Amino acid sequence: MKRYGLLGRTLTHSFSKSYFAKKFAEEGISDAVYENFELKTVEEFPLLLSERPDLKGLNVTIPYKEEVLQFLTDKNDVVEAIGACNTIKIEGENLTGYNTDVIGFRKSLEPQLRPHHKKALVLGTGGASKAIWYVLNELGIEPQLVSRHKQEGQCGYEDLGEEVLSTHHLIINTTPLGMYPNINADPPIPYEFITPQHFLFDLIYNPPKTKFLAEGEKRGAQICNGQQMLIEQAEASWRIWTV
Repeated sequence: MKRYGLLGRTLTHSFSKSYFAKKFAEEGISDAVYENFELKTVEEFPLLLSERPDLKGLNVTIPYKEEVLQFLTDKNDVVEAIGACNTIKIEGENLTGYNTDVIGFRKSLEPQLRPHHKKALVLGTGGASKAIWYVLNELGIEPQLVSRHKQEGQCGYEDLGEEVLSTHHLIINTTPLGMYPNINADPPIPYEFITPQHFLFDLIYNPPKTKFLAEGEKRGAQICNGQQMLIEQAEASWRIWTV
């Protein structure tokens, strides 16, 4: 039996396990299983590998997309460039890191872009934001990182006003704010300056319409959640594991 899984800290409501269970059933894949592996700290990772010698591949989620890099024996060019990994291919003692968030985000975002989407606000500075930053640069969209604790090259939520939002029409939430069960939370941006010119993209998929997206929709903005991105990145992971 080939074993795959999701590595993270809290995975009760994870998308991947149910997605792959359905995929295996629909496609008649009987020699594979997909499990959740919750680790309190990333230091438990080597023990997991020793206890599951049949592991062939892992997805990686919050908060280990950056911390897991220390255990990889190889990284593809994207992981090298952005410093975050969400997919690991396991071949014996060789662990190769990939980032399928990049693939998933680009495939779900690009068809929806409009000519005036030239600048973007990226809310959050974690591992997911690095993939978003990478894709935006590839697409020629100027990204601006927004953080609660801003560092050089970043801005804070308090810096966001009418002037900034009038030039940054794409706003991407990479934080967990608004994710189930904390559905009443949302990134503290000045929603009163959102217009029908804006496109709000939330990496969260549960709930399907976060408070962030609902506030945008209320003002006529284009909105999209992370469901399609997750599907695209899951399929990209499967291709990596099975080639």
